[in-house]
Amino acid sequence: MTSSNPPKPALYFGQVVIGPPGSGKTTYCRGMQEFLSHLGRKVVVVNLDPANEGLPYPCAVDISELVTLDDVMDGLKLGPNGGLIYSMEYLEANLDWLESKLKHHHDCYFLFDCPGQVELYTHHNSVKNIFAQLSKWNFRLTAVHLVDSHYCADPAKFISVLCTSLSTMLHVELPHVNVLSKMDLIEQYGKLAFSLDFYTEVLDLTYLVEHLSLDPFFKKFHHLNVKLAEVIQDYSLVSFVPLNVQDKESMTQVLRTVDKANGYCFGDREERNLQAMMSAAVGADFQFSTTLSVQEKYMEATGKTVEDEVMDL
Repeated sequence: MTSSNPPKPALYFGQVVIGPPGSGKTTYCRGMQEFLSHLGRKVVVVNLDPANEGLPYPCAVDISELVTLDDVMDGLKLGPNGGLIYSMEYLEANLDWLESKLKHHHDCYFLFDCPGQVELYTHHNSVKNIFAQLSKWNFRLTAVHLVDSHYCADPAKFISVLCTSLSTMLHVELPHVNVLSKMDLIEQYGKLAFSLDFYTEVLDLTYLVEHLSLDPFFKKFHHLNVKLAEVIQDYSLVSFVPLNVQDKESMTQVLRTVDKANGYCFGDREERNLQAMMSAAVGADFQFSTTLSVQEKYMEATGKTVEDEVMDL
């Protein structure tokens, strides 16, 4: 008498796209959906942002069928922030609705477009609990945290971005990829004080703190900035991948990093090659050349030698 083994539960891979308002989450989801479709992946986009209206991508699951921000604000007399928190708590209380919607999609790669409120990922527990439940449903997800790249031009804002990214990584509890979005606009609000790899690899922040102390306003907060930099460096978790959604090479680099984080190798309809398999298995990527090419493409050359930059410091 032979005993039949029960079928293994299906695994679903995907990304939860998070970040502050205006960081390009919806644009990223649209661009990544098109990019993955060209690669041969069957992609499903799930909109979990009740404030999203006029979505630019075909949406398979939309939270607006369950709750919308306008209805919450009108019905409960809440502001935008309170309305988003209530909406996420309402979704957490109705996870059976989300499960029933997701069950219709098999052998798919999922993109979750999430709300743009920082507190949801640093303090509040509803989104964290939703992600945890998705993991119990055999979703292998990577959190893709988008941040505007032009914050690099302001040392104070960049330290704030580092603190927010670190807090989000520790709170969300998912494999995490931090992305500097809108790389084509990186010097829109000023020149960078250091080369791009200083910001993507988060190198010695004492140089950044010293640069910040040159401003009379921030000089009185020098001790606080030193301690914040020490916290970031003690954890040594935060790094960034540069991204321009319209650049194929940039999208490829982000996708490789995400796939490496959640263990995705390739799907049934994708081209299978040794390079993709080895990259997923051992992470055989060299970031420096990639960062250097991005810097040459989107940042103006200073023409200064290393000695000149040291003298500037």
